[in-house]
Amino acid sequence: MNSLPFAADLLMIAALLGLAVRILVDRDLIRSVILFIAFGLMMSLAWVRLDAPDIALAEAAVGAGITGVLLLDTAMMIRRRTGGNTR
Repeated sequence: MNSLPFAADLLMIAALLGLAVRILVDRDLIRSVILFIAFGLMMSLAWVRLDAPDIALAEAAVGAGITGVLLLDTAMMIRRRTGGNTR
C-alpha cells in the first residue's frame, strides 16, 4: 500500500472537517459563505478522488457555484440592510 495517497486522503479529510467547523463557528456571514464555497470545491475534489466525476461536477456547479453565489448575494443584502453589522 502506497502511503502518499493515504496521506493525501487524510489531509483532505482534515481540511474538510476544519472548513466545516470554521463555517459553523465563524460569526461573519460573508466569511462563512466564502468558506462554504471553498468547502464545496474541496468536496468536489473528494468526489473526484472517490472516482465519481459526475457527482464532483454536480457538487462544483451546485454546491460551490449556484448555492454559493445565492448565499453570497443574500449575505451582502443582509449586510446592506443592517448597516454593515452582520454579527
